[in-house]
Amino acid sequence: MFKIKLGGGKTAEVEEAMYWHTTSHIMAQAVKRLFPDAKIAIGPAIEKGFYYDFDVEKPFSDEDLRKIEEEMKKVIKENLEIERFELSREEAIKLMEEKNEPYKVELINDLPEGEVISFYKQGDFTDLCRGPHLPSTGCVKSIKLLSSSGAYWRGNEKNKMLQRIYGISFPKASELEEYLQKLEDAKERDHRKIGRELALFMTHPLVGSGLPMYLPNGATIRRVLERYIQDKEIKLGYSHVYTPSLANVDLYKTSGHWDHYKEDMFPAMQMDNEAMVLRPMNCPHHMLIYKNSLHSYRDLPIRIGELANDFRYEDSGSVCGLERVRQMCQNDAHLFVRPDQIKEEVGKVLNLIKEVYQKDFGFPESAFSYRLSLRDKNNKEKYIDNDEMWETAESQLREILRELNIEFYEAEGEAAFYGPKIDIQIKTALDHDVTIPTCQLDFALPERFQLEYVGEDNEKHRPVVIHRAILGSSDRFISFLLEETKGLLPLWVSPVQVAILPISDNQLEYAEKVKEELQDKGIRVEVDSRQEKIGYKIREAQLKKMPYMLILGDKEVEANAVGVRKRKQGDIGQMLLEDFIQMISKEIDEKVRE
Repeated sequence: MFKIKLGGGKTAEVEEAMYWHTTSHIMAQAVKRLFPDAKIAIGPAIEKGFYYDFDVEKPFSDEDLRKIEEEMKKVIKENLEIERFELSREEAIKLMEEKNEPYKVELINDLPEGEVISFYKQGDFTDLCRGPHLPSTGCVKSIKLLSSSGAYWRGNEKNKMLQRIYGISFPKASELEEYLQKLEDAKERDHRKIGRELALFMTHPLVGSGLPMYLPNGATIRRVLERYIQDKEIKLGYSHVYTPSLANVDLYKTSGHWDHYKEDMFPAMQMDNEAMVLRPMNCPHHMLIYKNSLHSYRDLPIRIGELANDFRYEDSGSVCGLERVRQMCQNDAHLFVRPDQIKEEVGKVLNLIKEVYQKDFGFPESAFSYRLSLRDKNNKEKYIDNDEMWETAESQLREILRELNIEFYEAEGEAAFYGPKIDIQIKTALDHDVTIPTCQLDFALPERFQLEYVGEDNEKHRPVVIHRAILGSSDRFISFLLEETKGLLPLWVSPVQVAILPISDNQLEYAEKVKEELQDKGIRVEVDSRQEKIGYKIREAQLKKMPYMLILGDKEVEANAVGVRKRKQGDIGQMLLEDFIQMISKEIDEKVRE
């Protein structure tokens, strides 16, 4: 809610959407004053701010946006009263035809019969609109036009390309300044920008949209993270497997993915007598691995993990760097448990999530919330139609969260098609809620694959499957980590942990000796042997966000020492090489954070 000032010293609270939608009309009025031949289309409020689409001869330039913004300030200063009025369909069409606004005429013609057709007028500007709006243009205070881009009319590429202007407004200048600062921060945190600067990954049209390629530095980060999570899982009793990225369509018909997830899968390929498809997830393969052997109740829980490539048919317009891709590497696992083991195993999964995110990566507990994702009972197409199964699974997860004293909220329609799940929602540095780790309860796939174990009573029983992902996909987790840290990755994750910077060629031989000793201890290091001044080398290492820099001059060579600089602290003085190795090795092992 925004608090705005009215006449006579009065104030009122209004919805942000009303405030921003009114500002979009102010922008449209300014555009019409400056570009009389412009045709107006639509101008809604959006999650943050507003936009308006215009049909103009050429795209808006930065100078055009500056002029439009200045004209908007004039409209605001005029404090024009905003009046609402209604017309019949015939009168509305006539008015818009007189004003030569064909897009408005089209919108009116598409309105259902009998619907009220309303307009809002402010001075010399009238617009078709449902409203509501602020009382006058003077209620809007601080504005900023952010960008312009092309946009097809009604989002249809067969229609004409219009020009869309985005903007934001606030009742106070301080609020606008704070928001613009957040936008700058978001630009600095954009993992695509950081990825380019640190040479982590690249894309190329010859490879395809949504298919990033990891460069050596990015591959190192991914390898470190994947080894890290696999080592943790092994200590917890997980067995890791490798399964194919391609499978017969019948596998997904058995699992239910073909019926419930087909639109998100790549098309099937006919090969010999089989229809094959790239897999969207790993669970059907793991069901078959479990079924490959006979199991006793004593064998359970059986924990099967895999780092596996999965494929999703994402729209080309929605793919984004590493965050949203068409091929992803999932940190996936499936736990096959007896019903009496569900609570303990779900608890262990939640504890692992806390250990990874809070202890090892240092994200504050306040950034986490727990969402119990349920099915939409009325959507029989999206979810497996088995009321008893759903009610059992949902009530079990609810009971587990309560018994573990975990605060949670419920979200209908967010479950997987085969079962409910616990989604751990993380509040990011950009104030977004993202879901990375999840824990899902599944009674459906064990039934579909006819999974069994022999119980203590020598009878056959059906296991329950817990699906869980800790890092989610390696790709998305890396994008998340880059944006949270602005590329200042933790020492133990950084692709290069130490930059060795000899002051001159006289120290190159010693630099290579230092490099070998560090590498022998498993420390990732590089030597800057260029014939550049040491100040330039330090600045370059800072731009690469190196955690440690070792400055080597004649004094360091004589003393078998290194001049140490830390990324955030700067110069911390000279240390014996063996003392530095001991210090940094301890920091890496303990995952010390700056």
